[in-house]
Amino acid sequence: MTDAGFEAFLDAADRDGALAETRARAETASRRRLLGMAAAGAGALALTRASGARAARLAASDVDILNYALVLEYLQATFYTEAERSGALTGKTAQAARVVGATERAHVKAFLQLLGSQAVKRPTFNFEGTTEQQRPFLKTAVALEDLAVAAYKGQAPKLRSNAVLAAAVGIHSVEARHAAWMRQLFGITPAVNAFDKPASRKSVGRLVASTHFISATPRMKRRNKPGFTG
Repeated sequence: MTDAGFEAFLDAADRDGALAETRARAETASRRRLLGMAAAGAGALALTRASGARAARLAASDVDILNYALVLEYLQATFYTEAERSGALTGKTAQAARVVGATERAHVKAFLQLLGSQAVKRPTFNFEGTTEQQRPFLKTAVALEDLAVAAYKGQAPKLRSNAVLAAAVGIHSVEARHAAWMRQLFGITPAVNAFDKPASRKSVGRLVASTHFISATPRMKRRNKPGFTG
């Protein structure tokens, strides 16, 4: 069961109620943990091909997890796209934002192709000016990338489709590289611990809800700057 923070996160993201309905069905379905991890696939490409690229062939619990990951990818992709369009980033940070943003948008596209009509709608976002200043951008990028890595790690063992699992692991490794890159640019050691811990949906939900980035009124603080990217 989720806590109030995660429910707020889902309510903001799930405009048409499809995700909530899928989660309700998934709670009644049996879940088995896989005995081993499948080999990593070709990331987004593998995801679009998984299970014939049709969500109808996937277990309801897998659709639920994929939509959960999609909302996190929406969050990241929109964050980087808005930062690019603000024109506030410079040097290596601007270059990293372009590269990582393109990758996150590819992740979104792959999830949408796989889920089809079962994909949750994109929420609106208000990044509170963090996309318009270099230092706040990097600090937020580190937090979002670290969160994505931990979230994928927490959900991967629950996936029932080996094909989707392989693709998810491929995306997870890319997110880990993003996290290391942003950490290096921010001046933080990319890797300190020998092992990383997964993040539960409860903890991810609390953190996302606490940022207030999911908003009914998207806006940017600066005037005369590009509008909300969507």
